Amino acid sequence: MSDPYSVLGVPKTASDDDVRKAFRKLAKKHHPDLNPGDKKAEAKFKEISQANDLLSDKEKRRRFDAGEIDDAGNEMPPRGFYRDQASGPGGAKYSRSGGQEEFGDMGGIFEEMFRRRGGGGGFGFGGGDADHGPPPVSYTLPVPFLVAARGGKQRVTMPNGKTLDIDVPEGATDGQTLRLKGQGPSGVDAYVELRVQPHAFFEVRDTNIHVELPVTITEAALGGKVKVPTVSGAVMLNVPAGSNTGTSLRLKGRGLLDKKSGQRGDQYVKLKIVLPAKPDDKLKAFLESWEAGKEQDPRKEMEQFT
Repeated sequence: MSDPYSVLGVPKTASDDDVRKAFRKLAKKHHPDLNPGDKKAEAKFKEISQANDLLSDKEKRRRFDAGEIDDAGNEMPPRGFYRDQASGPGGAKYSRSGGQEEFGDMGGIFEEMFRRRGGGGGFGFGGGDADHGPPPVSYTLPVPFLVAARGGKQRVTMPNGKTLDIDVPEGATDGQTLRLKGQGPSGVDAYVELRVQPHAFFEVRDTNIHVELPVTITEAALGGKVKVPTVSGAVMLNVPAGSNTGTSLRLKGRGLLDKKSGQRGDQYVKLKIVLPAKPDDKLKAFLESWEAGKEQDPRKEMEQFT
């Protein structure tokens, strides 16, 4: 079992914000979209996504820290389980009573194990009753961010080897459950919980999308049209002359679909000025001779707080 804290490189005392920042930093480095064909990056991205899925959920994180679930969210046997519940001859339970070792009925143990699995994520069976036929089965399904945003098909393999192409609705959200009627083993219903994977640079807040857009110093100073990625495809954005790092621009209706209202959120673009990777002698010479630039004090407002 891997340690999700080590995977994200944070201590067990890390705050929710620390976990989020650590994950986003690693996601930008290992995201498959930024490393096409790199199987190692793809595997690493899946690992950090799983770690983030656990640590960003307060209840899952509490249960993991308490040893109740493993890093994949599966139930862990209670402490002492392997000793206290070990089976003896004929499937009897091993236990201690004072200084004596006794064997009891194992039936209740298996019943409890299946109850603990009921309704959980992963490839476990849901709860049910023998008098009402086989119980439904539930799964968790990782879904790429853009598939959830745009809608599309995602393949899932059932325990019996059967594969299904599931229709993921446009605007699907993390944790949303889909019912597949009669698609489980023996014709029972199957429930699939969607786990939307994060994107390399799109960040979701309700139905709005936030993205940080690098621009050149020329584009920021003089303004102009630049290409911006959105969940529905690239569009041209007008950058006003004199823009600065931190300037926020809105693309109306370019966010996610709200299933209840039928309306789309917006996309907010925060500009980030990026200097050339290679030093430019002409730019350097200009800045050295630019008297107005030398008079500027961008930190003046900070003085009142010190």
